[in-house]
Amino acid sequence: MKDNIHPNYKTVTVQCACGASFVTGSTKNVDVIKVDICSKCHPFFTGKQKLVDTGGRVDKFKKRYGI
Repeated sequence: MKDNIHPNYKTVTVQCACGASFVTGSTKNVDVIKVDICSKCHPFFTGKQKLVDTGGRVDKFKKRYGI
């Protein structure tokens, strides 16, 4: 393995806009990474995701293919 070609890997704190934070590893030269959304506030992970049928797409599909 060659010397001095890999970036420095260190632990950083990730802070979400919702207030949650966790520690992870990164090659960025910062101590804190700020993000807008995380797994604690994302609708997919919290179970608050809503499926919206915009414009009757399901009915249009069923009508087109005779289902």
